[in-house]
Amino acid sequence: MSQVHIHKHEVKGTNLLISIVLNVVITIAQIVGGIVSGSLALISDALHNFSDVLSLIFSLVAHKLSRRKATINQTFGLKRSELLAAFVNAATLIIVAFILIYGAIERFFKPQEIESNLVIWLALLGILVNGFSVILLKKDADHNLNMKSAYLHLFTDMMASVAVLVGGLLMKFYGWFWVDSVMTILIAVYLIIVGSDLIKKSTKMLMLFTPEGIDIKEVVREVHKISGVGKLHHIHIWHLNEEEIHLEAHLECSEDFTLTEFDALLSKIELLVFEKFGINHITIQPEFKKEDPKDFIVQD
Repeated sequence: MSQVHIHKHEVKGTNLLISIVLNVVITIAQIVGGIVSGSLALISDALHNFSDVLSLIFSLVAHKLSRRKATINQTFGLKRSELLAAFVNAATLIIVAFILIYGAIERFFKPQEIESNLVIWLALLGILVNGFSVILLKKDADHNLNMKSAYLHLFTDMMASVAVLVGGLLMKFYGWFWVDSVMTILIAVYLIIVGSDLIKKSTKMLMLFTPEGIDIKEVVREVHKISGVGKLHHIHIWHLNEEEIHLEAHLECSEDFTLTEFDALLSKIELLVFEKFGINHITIQPEFKKEDPKDFIVQD
């Protein structure tokens, strides 16, 4: 296996830990406030916040596990743990959303008077706390799917608090208590949208789909331009994690190369696929006049 070493954005867990502590505080405050005020939107926001606390903890554990070194029994280490965390976090977003919708529909037909002042102040607190957490994780979210899942949980929390604030103001000045249910449903729909996108991306990586943006036929065309290459076949390209894209293939050589000559050819292929496609790990099985299927994709 050849590997191109690239500069990686160093994701640290400190900001995630700070966000966990802040969300524990806001969750407790919203649960108490929701019970006292009678606001379903506030309680639903607290429920969402609680799911976020669990998700953030899961993300933090996955982040720590992914940094473990490879062993004889774990030859890739635990690098894919962050993909699992992203998948689980996305799934929880969607589950929580449907729970909120069910509760909101029930409450819509039986609106209750709500202490709007308490709702407003706790919504403002939620916006400040989650907004700060979002800022903390924004940079890491751009480079890591696990961190992006945590970021999305916090971002939706912030948007949920904005929705609760709007609802609280409408209840205070117009007495529209049904708005509490409407805002809850809007929050839930947004959760389903962002959760579905994240679960789609993490599933593709976990199932070893060809990475988005990489055309295997284009990879083959470019490799075939290198002198000494016969035909590239039995090709697999996948994400190990977000930072590593692997290519595995058989290579029919045009000549009966020595090992030294093949190593030189391999270096050219390695540089090409990294510069053009961002593939930084390759494993090539050399062949010369071997009788086997020469299709690009062959079921092993």
